Amino acid sequence: MTRSTRRALGGGSLAALVAGALLASPAQAAPDPLAPVQDFLADQLAGLAAAVPTTVLVHGEDAQAARAAVAASGMRTVTEFERIGVVVARGTAAQVRAARGEPGVTYLEGNTPIEFAQETSHTATGGAQAVRTLTGPDGSPLDGSGVSVAVIDSGVDPTHPYLRDPDGGSAVVANLKSLCLLETATTPDCVVRVPTAVDTDTLSVGGHGTHVSGIVAGRPTALPDGGRLQGAAPGASLVSVSTGAALLIVGADAALNWVLENHEHPCGADVPADVCPPIRVTNNSYGPSGGGEFDPESATVKLQRALAAEGVVTVWAAGNDGGDGSTSLTNPPGQDPTGGIISVASYSDQDTGTRDGAVSGFSSRGAAADPSTWPDVSAPGEAITSSCRPYLPVCATGLDPRNGPGLLDLGTFTTISGTSMAAPHVAGIVAQLFEADPAATPAEVEEALTSTAHRYPDGAAYTAVGSRTTSYDKGAGLVDVPAAVAALTA
Repeated sequence: MTRSTRRALGGGSLAALVAGALLASPAQAAPDPLAPVQDFLADQLAGLAAAVPTTVLVHGEDAQAARAAVAASGMRTVTEFERIGVVVARGTAAQVRAARGEPGVTYLEGNTPIEFAQETSHTATGGAQAVRTLTGPDGSPLDGSGVSVAVIDSGVDPTHPYLRDPDGGSAVVANLKSLCLLETATTPDCVVRVPTAVDTDTLSVGGHGTHVSGIVAGRPTALPDGGRLQGAAPGASLVSVSTGAALLIVGADAALNWVLENHEHPCGADVPADVCPPIRVTNNSYGPSGGGEFDPESATVKLQRALAAEGVVTVWAAGNDGGDGSTSLTNPPGQDPTGGIISVASYSDQDTGTRDGAVSGFSSRGAAADPSTWPDVSAPGEAITSSCRPYLPVCATGLDPRNGPGLLDLGTFTTISGTSMAAPHVAGIVAQLFEADPAATPAEVEEALTSTAHRYPDGAAYTAVGSRTTSYDKGAGLVDVPAAVAALTA
């Protein structure tokens, strides 16, 4: 994967730069003392009024170097991601430029806007079959029990009937809210715990997160119209980190950073794992519109690689920009080649529950000439029914509202399409795989999924790329849960 070109901050004509390069011999040329700058930030600073502050992620050789640079340049600290040496700060263009030259600064990144990957099942993947017929090491059904899935999204309604356990408890074992999306935040600890029963999705006026959470871990539910629903991992636990309905990358990165720091004990060190299991997978159904180039220097990539090193899989929605393979439109973080970072395309079973449907037209394609941009696998993402509340904006865009089991559960399930719906299928399936083999590594989990995926024939031809057979529109094919479990536990 190629690194994106970084623009220097400052003036100077191209002719002058070229002339300078021609005049200087290799022995005379001095290394650039200024840290590189992300393209988005460079564009932003070029049009920023002198006294107007902006949010910047200052990357250092370590956290102390980043802190020192922020202090020396006069910027205000918002929060920090200590494990990857990043401090988020607010400052003017002049202050940002000053930070570039401070010792130990390696990169400056802007607070880029992102959006949820949504368009306005378990039968096809074999997931329901796995719950019915396969068991974990303790002999219990293979339903994701003993695994927590972190859902980084708009929030969750923990009281929704789809997320209620038979004993009256909730699938949501930890409930958090990232305040880092508010650029006026003044506390370094901007991911805060809220009571488990608080409906953070209604607080953010969202709905997307509750729908996604139900796809991950919805409990078996009978609807009044005779329908029966369940999530991909109906025994898994959920850790919700609400970033609000309007997203900026700092809020989402702060959520990933919280998972990095707390995945072993998401409810606190004094809460046992049988009550609040460790987080083994995060679901990320958001990204920039129109895809973009993979940036290995971004905080997002540093965080997800640190998570993979500590045994946590990161699942990304591939995006909803379609494409024809002429250029890449897939979500950039999902392009990371690190094992255990999985990009998910949307599959449509065409309302038949079969395995030979079609790749969704809206599902983002990679560049046909660049396999590094291709999705890893496909999962159902078209016309997916899950938990919602009819008064929330995202839920109101859904089709076929259906009532829940209670007398007051009116329109509490709806049908929505998007790779936002495909990714949580895979996140739930990853929980099943970790239940089957708790000692598996993220790379082994990804290999089990991609090596056993069903190669449905629709769309681009499959191509051998290294050890994987894959395609630019649908990756290795449709996830096959029983086959992946067998490969992982063989």
